[in-house]
Amino acid sequence: MELIDRHGRVATDLRVSLTDRCNLRCQYCMPAEGLDWLPTEDTLTDDELNRLIRIGVEMLGIRDVRFTGGEPLLRRSLPSIVATTKALPSRPRTAMTSNGLGLKHTAGALAAAGLDRVNISLDTTDPATFERITRRNRLHDVIDGLAAAHEAGLRPVKINAVLLRGINDHEAPDLLRWSTKHEYELRFIEQMPLDAQHGWSREAMVTADETLALLGEHFRLTPLDGRGSAPAEKFLVDDGPHTVGIIGSVTKPFCGDCNRVRLTADGQIMNCLFAREESDLRASMRAGASDVQIAERWAAAMMTKLPGHGIDDPTFLQSDRPMSAIGG
Repeated sequence: MELIDRHGRVATDLRVSLTDRCNLRCQYCMPAEGLDWLPTEDTLTDDELNRLIRIGVEMLGIRDVRFTGGEPLLRRSLPSIVATTKALPSRPRTAMTSNGLGLKHTAGALAAAGLDRVNISLDTTDPATFERITRRNRLHDVIDGLAAAHEAGLRPVKINAVLLRGINDHEAPDLLRWSTKHEYELRFIEQMPLDAQHGWSREAMVTADETLALLGEHFRLTPLDGRGSAPAEKFLVDDGPHTVGIIGSVTKPFCGDCNRVRLTADGQIMNCLFAREESDLRASMRAGASDVQIAERWAAAMMTKLPGHGIDDPTFLQSDRPMSAIGG
């Protein structure tokens, strides 16, 4: 059995949200006062998480498992979950997307548990701009976390940056210089309509082409081939060895090559980041479903995946879940 949809795409990359909670309040994600978090009883237990990951890997062909949130480092059992995943016979590749807070104290344990690499969100290296975007004075913790991840061998350490018009878009060249200096791999991501406030607008979004043009004023960028199912278009910076990625999720969608499926912290399968329909594996599991029954339900959920996210369509409706409740 495999996670194939009716358009012939096969999902082999599982994004596992460990919590919807976050300790930042990024303005493109959630309001300053935060959100109403999932009740504890609705969140998957460690045993339930481990079981679903095992079913995905052993029965449905998942080869990559990425732990996300909210903020996955807020789940204290994260090292144990990573170790259990890595102990599966096929030893799937493991990664984590995080805001980096607390990584200074956990990078070593996560590497020892079997985590292969990390993606860290960082939109600026200016403390005042960081506080403006995240509503927290925690830039120093992210910087320390990045260094700890690199030292622990969680490489390549990737940085995910979102440019916000009039706030940090002018910092893109400096952020690339800083990243290459520290041997981090930077990727710029178009802001997507996934904010809890539903305040996203195409006019305010800094596009992939704008980002490329801005960087092109300061660097010689050479396109690299072999993107495959990866979301980022990669460019060699000044003849290398460093690269930069640009992810045009909105203006240059890569839906035709998508190989991802998402498991939310409350046990819902989302076959697309922008899906409005979900399949409830938690209810099936708690009702006593067998591994085979869960696998069949999961596979059936993939068959309803649309050919694309449809952001360009006038009928597009943003998901009811914000990014923090989906998992990146």
